[in-house]
Amino acid sequence: MSEENHNRRGFLREILKRYVEPATEDLDAKAQPSSLVILRPPGALPEMEFSNVCERCYACVEACPADAIQPIKIDGPLTGTPGIVAREQPCVVCTDLDCMTACPSGALVVTARDEIDLGVAVLSTDQCLRTQGQSCRRCVDFCPLGARAIEIDERDRISVLNDCIGCGVCEQACPTSPKAIRVLPRESLGL
Repeated sequence: MSEENHNRRGFLREILKRYVEPATEDLDAKAQPSSLVILRPPGALPEMEFSNVCERCYACVEACPADAIQPIKIDGPLTGTPGIVAREQPCVVCTDLDCMTACPSGALVVTARDEIDLGVAVLSTDQCLRTQGQSCRRCVDFCPLGARAIEIDERDRISVLNDCIGCGVCEQACPTSPKAIRVLPRESLGL
């Protein structure tokens, strides 16, 4: 890995640590601040580029039929940039994906449905009702990609698959508190 790539990754991690993670604490007073995660809309450029290119015009916010995309309301460089809080209103991967075509700045790039990458679902087996002997399968049943992204495996447990695009529908559908399944940006996981 080149030194430039290494420095860029470190810079992106620092941005996430300084601005994105604290932004989650103020985005929605109804949710538990320490557990909120902000996802970017479909087709978003990498975080550093996205924050610089986004004009904060709210065209993607207005175009979102599910009202999943909302402006981040914090002081700092992320103020007004669009984000998704999956537990409140996930991206439903709508048919037209109008948010991407509505973006005038290029911060959102038109991306094929199966190439969308908002993040990745991460399961906490300790919280999951299935590991406690209950038959819950809400995350599997509500996933817009179905068995391509999440399934009940041969051990009768929830298994997130590689085709998960991180829309967050599973997180919103999960009945546990705290959520047994959460969508996290890949950058925050070092992926």
